[in-house]
Amino acid sequence: MSHLIQVGAGSGGMVVLDLVCRDPRIDRVTLIEPDVYKPHNVDRHYFSDEHVGEFKAELAQDWLRKLRPGLAIEVVLKDLTSPAAQEQIDRAVAAADLGVCAVDNETAKYHWDGLMRKHRKPWTLGEVLSGGIGGFVHWFVPDGPCYGCVASFLQRSIETEKPSVPDYSQPGGAVPETTIPASKASIHAIAALHAMATLQLLGPAGKEGADLTTLLLTLQQVPDVFDEAFRTHRFRIPRSADCLICQTRAAPSSSEDLDVALDQALARLGHA
Repeated sequence: MSHLIQVGAGSGGMVVLDLVCRDPRIDRVTLIEPDVYKPHNVDRHYFSDEHVGEFKAELAQDWLRKLRPGLAIEVVLKDLTSPAAQEQIDRAVAAADLGVCAVDNETAKYHWDGLMRKHRKPWTLGEVLSGGIGGFVHWFVPDGPCYGCVASFLQRSIETEKPSVPDYSQPGGAVPETTIPASKASIHAIAALHAMATLQLLGPAGKEGADLTTLLLTLQQVPDVFDEAFRTHRFRIPRSADCLICQTRAAPSSSEDLDVALDQALARLGHA
């Protein structure tokens, strides 16, 4: 039996939570989600408009209790990165067997990655690209590449020919990403793959390590981005020897060494 810890219960996160928790091998869930259900959530979520104003985590808890009355559920109504919540969240991660990240905030993703690596827990991440043109599903296992390794690799490897075109593959890049909302159908398609990836971690193969690091599924044909719809791309991304996040390096012994180390780190970031 396994304890799942998940951050995020939005339109995609709720799909993952629902599908994964239907598996009888999951007997305990910890859900971290501070947000309130809002009117604009209704079109793409499981819950009706009568629940607007309630906490998403508590709505998810009620949903799971009806689905599986014997499932042990704990909700944490706090932001993942809140200093006041760190002790509670750290204990929950330490007790869990596997994790799911279902948030689209980059700071939260890196924070989650750090928590899961600290306690050597396998976890998965799903990302729906802007406009619902496709999405990524990532597997992370102890001693494998961290989120920084994977994000850096994808930013270097997936490029468009025309830099003036909004770059769907590099959020936060020099050219702003488009902010067209994804449809409920595209969110559910990527979330279902995310759930399948998570369930894989429960099997014998998952305990040894994921077969691949990242799966990209295209859902639409987009000029200069995706040549065709409904095409999968598989990535086996290695752990980066130059990663500033997961590689252990000796601490500088002097202020001069610190300056050199800082210059080298900035140079590596510039080429990432």
